[in-house]
Amino acid sequence: MFEGRIARFDEVERPFQLRTERLDGVGPGEILVRVRRTNVCASDLHAWHGSFATKGLGGQLPTVLGHEMVGSVAALGEGVATDLNGVPLAEGTRVVFPYFFPCHRCRSCLSGHPISCDRMTMAMLGRADKPPYFVGGFGEYFLLPAEAVVYVVPDTLPDEYAAGANCALSQVIYGLDRVGQGFGETVVVQGAGGLGLFATAVAKARGASTVITVDGVAERLELAKGFGADHIVDISAIESSRDRVKRVRELTGGRGADVVVEVVGSPAVIDEGLKMLGQFGRYLEIGNIGFGRTAELDPSRLVFGNKTIVGVSLYDPIVLGTALTFLEQHQHHLPLDRLSGVSYRLDEIDTAFADADSRRVVRAAIVP
Repeated sequence: MFEGRIARFDEVERPFQLRTERLDGVGPGEILVRVRRTNVCASDLHAWHGSFATKGLGGQLPTVLGHEMVGSVAALGEGVATDLNGVPLAEGTRVVFPYFFPCHRCRSCLSGHPISCDRMTMAMLGRADKPPYFVGGFGEYFLLPAEAVVYVVPDTLPDEYAAGANCALSQVIYGLDRVGQGFGETVVVQGAGGLGLFATAVAKARGASTVITVDGVAERLELAKGFGADHIVDISAIESSRDRVKRVRELTGGRGADVVVEVVGSPAVIDEGLKMLGQFGRYLEIGNIGFGRTAELDPSRLVFGNKTIVGVSLYDPIVLGTALTFLEQHQHHLPLDRLSGVSYRLDEIDTAFADADSRRVVRAAIVP
């Protein structure tokens, strides 16, 4: 039997409910993870505000939010012995894992698109008022279902760095791969939160000749430089959308960007981002996850500019291994310590959400 606390999410924009729950045991193929650190991701904030309606994905309340996490093995179900790379698992082994779990049997899965699984389950969607209770990262445990993908965290990576691998970093690695960003190309990143900073670093590591990061928070823009931005565009200093587009054109030799990455999460920035693209440019849409919100745009710009919009949700699980390698190789020259976030205890989760929501911290993290 395992006993631990969860921060239960019962109602939109209401305080979390700290509860102690018990799990009788771990089934075949399952892994019980003792949570070590969970970041407060933008999607957690959207869910808390109700703008990310998890019900549309099959989610139910009450639940436990949190998915960007790192933990250690608390118990292994029958038949589980190694991670995806064959590294042995044992009690106490630090692990990361995708927070979503395809069925492997539906048409999408069998067509090679498991991230579009018709019966996808994931953290933040399960009910927290019945077993197994531990269905999200904001708790002391998280139960991984059978057949979940798991990677052992290298000893050289601290929890503060590893926690962001299974969401923000993997998402932008996969997204930039989907749009084929490569050597010599120019990239604009709209937004310098966790996703935007990682997108800046990954684009540069993939060979971008110029990376331009757009935001309005001075601290984030300064941090973007440390993550590889060649130029920044401060929306508080360049207030006109037209002038910001003009500035990007200047910085890209008049051609416009090859790739623009949207990680702001607001439909209002999409038209501006599309105008920043050059001929045959690709617009990578990651940030907007709120159902029902729309943006106005001129479709002729897509037609005559031969531009493409690519929407990306989740990532191929194999990418998480790539993310760990990226962190290992780049941890000593990227200011990851400044992206690690401010730590809060589980009973301080309401304060953590308030600080993250007000942007007083770049990233908040719950350490149970």
